[in-house]
Amino acid sequence: MLSKKTKYGIKALTFLARQEDQTPVAIADIAKSENISVKFLESILLLLRHSGFLGAKKGKGGGYYLIKDPKEINMAKVYRILEGPIALLPCASHNFYEKCDDCKDEVSCAVRKLMTEVRDNTLKILENNSLADIAF
Repeated sequence: MLSKKTKYGIKALTFLARQEDQTPVAIADIAKSENISVKFLESILLLLRHSGFLGAKKGKGGGYYLIKDPKEINMAKVYRILEGPIALLPCASHNFYEKCDDCKDEVSCAVRKLMTEVRDNTLKILENNSLADIAF
C-alpha cells in the first residue's frame, strides 16, 4: 500500500505544477489546499528539495516552487525518493536487491516470478508518466 508520505508528496508536487506563474507557495497554502498536516508536509517538501525537485525561498513571499519543468520530473524517480523500492520483495528489486532468507531457489520461486512481473508493470507505468502527465 502506498504510504501517506508518498501520496502527499505527489499531491504537493501536483499542486505546485498547476501554479501558473511558478512563484513560491507557502507550505500552509499547500497543506490547506491538499488537506495535509503542515508539520508532515514540511518534512516531505524538504526531502523533495534535497532531491533536486524543489527550490525554496525564505521570508516574505517565500515558500516552495518547482525547479524543473513538470515534463522533466519522472514519477518513478519521485516514487523511489518518497517510497523506496518499487518492487514488493527485495529479491525482485533492481536497485535494492537482497536474497530472501527462506528461498531455496530464486529461479523456480513462484512468488518472486509474480512479484517481478508486478514490479515490471508498475515500473513501466511510473517511468512512462511525468509530473506534467498526471497534473494536467
